[in-house]
Amino acid sequence: MQTIYDLTPDQMTVMLKELGQKPYRAKQLYTWLYRKRAEDFSEMTDLPASLIETLKERYCIMPVKLLEKQTAKDGTAKYLFELQDGSTIETVLMHFVFGESVCVSTEVGCSMGCAFCASGLLKKQRNLTAGEITGEIMYIQKELDAEEKRVDNVVLMGTGEPFDNYDNIMDFCSIINSDHGLAIGARHITISTCGVVPKIREFAAGHYQYNLAISLHAPNDELRRQLMPIDQAYPLPELMAALKEYSSQNNRRLTFEYILLKGVNDSDAMAIQLADLIRGMNAYVNLIPYNEVDENGFRTTDAKTSLHFYDVLMKHGVKATLRTRHGEDIDAACGQLRAKHEGKLPQ
Repeated sequence: MQTIYDLTPDQMTVMLKELGQKPYRAKQLYTWLYRKRAEDFSEMTDLPASLIETLKERYCIMPVKLLEKQTAKDGTAKYLFELQDGSTIETVLMHFVFGESVCVSTEVGCSMGCAFCASGLLKKQRNLTAGEITGEIMYIQKELDAEEKRVDNVVLMGTGEPFDNYDNIMDFCSIINSDHGLAIGARHITISTCGVVPKIREFAAGHYQYNLAISLHAPNDELRRQLMPIDQAYPLPELMAALKEYSSQNNRRLTFEYILLKGVNDSDAMAIQLADLIRGMNAYVNLIPYNEVDENGFRTTDAKTSLHFYDVLMKHGVKATLRTRHGEDIDAACGQLRAKHEGKLPQ
């Protein structure tokens, strides 16, 4: 059954109009769903009984069910959810001084095939709907309600390539950004892509205020092609041209995500190549410690080398941040918990 979380504010208004309802009912319904966190249509006491019965016939509310939750010593929590068709997805809650941040999955499995990523161990089965992605957020928000906290930031960096599921992720962003929904500010929503150039250009033309992050992980095509097969379709010159178009059209700062892999992409030469690649752009590099997955053989760069890589970038005129490690004592790598559940990794 379709989840009502699938509907954007505009889609909600259209649906209710088709049912002969006034437009203001959409605001009422959104308030019940996202402000009052209703779990059953029967709770919606200011809606007509006939409308409630119709909604029950057509829609469910929560589309995800918790199968497993792992909590790390630092408070990072990883959730394994089951969807209505039996598929499983992962979601991560991280605690920062600036608030609660949730990393959502956008697809069931992933076909990008990045060499270092556990998500690629399970190929893409299908896209998630906007409502299924919203369900990831709503489940965690209901947990946070007990602590009088809220989801402050959302990153679309979990399993899947968001721009391979473009329409649904844009609907999802509209839902959680809506003033009548969770009212998460556009600049607190970050969409990450491996570099799907046509969709980057489409996103640029939309002039959205959401943040855009690029999973780069290598400063040249030779290495990037070994790590990320998407580079064969969209090599760096083509990707960088699209990103420069995006910047010129939107005046928004880009984030380049760069996972540090020991002995692979963490040398001084790589840092200098990376600086040369993005110098002059309105962008910064987010250096990410690698969460190891034994099956692929990559190892994380040690703290000293990571800091040195950061220093080289800064000295060559490129701003960078060095992300703190999260969830080291749980299945922290993207897709790792799901892969174990599906039998693709040892328990």
